[in-house]
Amino acid sequence: MKFVNYLEKISGVGIYPMISLVLFTVLFTFVVIYALKVSRETISEMERLPLDGE
Repeated sequence: MKFVNYLEKISGVGIYPMISLVLFTVLFTFVVIYALKVSRETISEMERLPLDGE
């Protein structure tokens, strides 16, 4: 039995791709907004983190 056959037996299975698309879009939007609004000092601090010996 193929995997598609299992999915056909679940009622309302069509909503799951829509939910995951909405969640991805919201998360992606927040990450892009954060990347555009973060200050230069914070970016410089994050750049130096792997090199800090502390």
